[in-house]
Amino acid sequence: MKCIKSGFTFLIILFSAICSQAQSIPVGTVALEEYYRRAQLMGQGDSTISFAIRPLTFSSLMSGVSVYPDSVRIGYSLVDSNSVLKTQNGKLSIQLLPADWQLRFSSHHPYGWNDGPLIPARGFQTVISGGIYAEYGPLSIQLRPELVLAQNPSFRGFPTDENNVLWWKLYYDYYNYTDLPERFGKNSYTRGFWGQSSIRVNFEPFSFGISTENLWWGPGTRNSLLMSNTAPGFKHLTFNTTRPVKTVIGSFEGQLIIGRLEGSGFGPMEPNPIYFGTPIYLPKPDDWRFLSGLALTWQPKWVPGLFLGLTSSSQVYSKDVSARDYFPSLFPFKKIKSDDPLNKGDQLSSLFFRWLWPEEKAEIYFEYGLSNPSGNLRDFGTMPEDSRAYIFGLRKLLPFKGRSDEHLQISMELTQLQETSANSVRRAESWYVNPYIRHGYTNRGEPLGAGIGPGANLQSLDVSWVKGLKTLGLQLERYVHNNDYYYYAFEPSQDWRRHWVDISLAARGEWNYKNFIFNARLQAVQSFNYKWFLKQNPGDPYVVNGIDAFNIQSQIGLSYRF
Repeated sequence: MKCIKSGFTFLIILFSAICSQAQSIPVGTVALEEYYRRAQLMGQGDSTISFAIRPLTFSSLMSGVSVYPDSVRIGYSLVDSNSVLKTQNGKLSIQLLPADWQLRFSSHHPYGWNDGPLIPARGFQTVISGGIYAEYGPLSIQLRPELVLAQNPSFRGFPTDENNVLWWKLYYDYYNYTDLPERFGKNSYTRGFWGQSSIRVNFEPFSFGISTENLWWGPGTRNSLLMSNTAPGFKHLTFNTTRPVKTVIGSFEGQLIIGRLEGSGFGPMEPNPIYFGTPIYLPKPDDWRFLSGLALTWQPKWVPGLFLGLTSSSQVYSKDVSARDYFPSLFPFKKIKSDDPLNKGDQLSSLFFRWLWPEEKAEIYFEYGLSNPSGNLRDFGTMPEDSRAYIFGLRKLLPFKGRSDEHLQISMELTQLQETSANSVRRAESWYVNPYIRHGYTNRGEPLGAGIGPGANLQSLDVSWVKGLKTLGLQLERYVHNNDYYYYAFEPSQDWRRHWVDISLAARGEWNYKNFIFNARLQAVQSFNYKWFLKQNPGDPYVVNGIDAFNIQSQIGLSYRF
């Protein structure tokens, strides 16, 4: 390649893009992540990749994939593409990353998760991202910022004309111990993030650096107990594997992080209620939170396709950080109770497995988590359901006769976050809620883990036609909102009519054409007993209808790969 003759020419070429050892597929990338996971089911990918620690690097995916999704092959530019700049000595390479655009609309109230920088909002909102990747020897820089613009109009929230006792219970059990605002301010919302960016030093198969990328830990696809892409990415130092590390007992993958979590800056509701002349809302501490976390997987060589893993995270306010807080996640199941006054932290842990059956083109997975585990085996043996959560899922590909490249994909996933103990709810020990870390397990106002939020449950069924990057499918879901609050607020009166349940049906599609990947989704959501409330009927107080709501959510987007 000719030498760069001027600074202006260099800037132009800088925005041109090599698929390298450290370049990653951001969590939630349209079509590509799902394609590579399906390829593994069909025996076309590296069977030692767990897909339980993401983002994944292209170096690990390319090493085992025997077929490519389309003419652009891996979805980003090829090494020999015109969009790649390499110096004559081959040490410096620069690549333009895909340009992405997503537009979402919700007609009645916020809905959805696993959407990174997008916020829970009614109306229109959009996110735009793109950037460059550069590598010089072991050093890599990935700059992929994100810009969010949201209309954020008002919508019908928690009823303001209800009994103040219900307000008090909502704040006592929920809003005072987690940072999940009902609405992100009173005006339109515009914010830029560093997004899926990182600076790393790479020595295969390990990488060390600083990053703001979204993380996903665990085998689930709709939810993850500890790390998902529901909230925006947070600043963190990371030491991780870039591909499975093979040993005499099998393959290992891992990631160790320390990071900084931020508050949303918004109150839970507007206006904040008054109870007996006193504000119910307790303002959150004006302090950031220190987070440490660990994820580890093991693929035993004696059982091909089986992955065993664990995840752990621990957070404290920055003012409480001491030397012992830097890596408490290295000891994920030895912790004192969260309501102990000596404990000023919050810890979550999980164990999981994923079992891949390429011969059957199927997989099954399960994740079991504990919130602030005591580390006492006797407690666990007598009350294993206390402060627990779990995710269970399976997936099966059925080939079409005579069309080996087309399949019917059937996926099912269950997520259970609801507490089984009333005492845990009263002590504010629901998942992602904590009596001392009163921002809860969140970043910038959204859950770090399962996007359905505290006390919630989800059952999801997806049936899709798939071919390469192309997907056309239907998704049916039942979403139960925060049953922990429901039982705390309404169970004493035995009012079994008030469960807030959403039944939704979504049609979705992803389609690639040349360098473009298009995606679209249309979802109808019927909310029964919206915000847990019923219509008041003095004539018949028992047989009444709920305050129901119908919501339409639509989303379109595209990605252009240079």
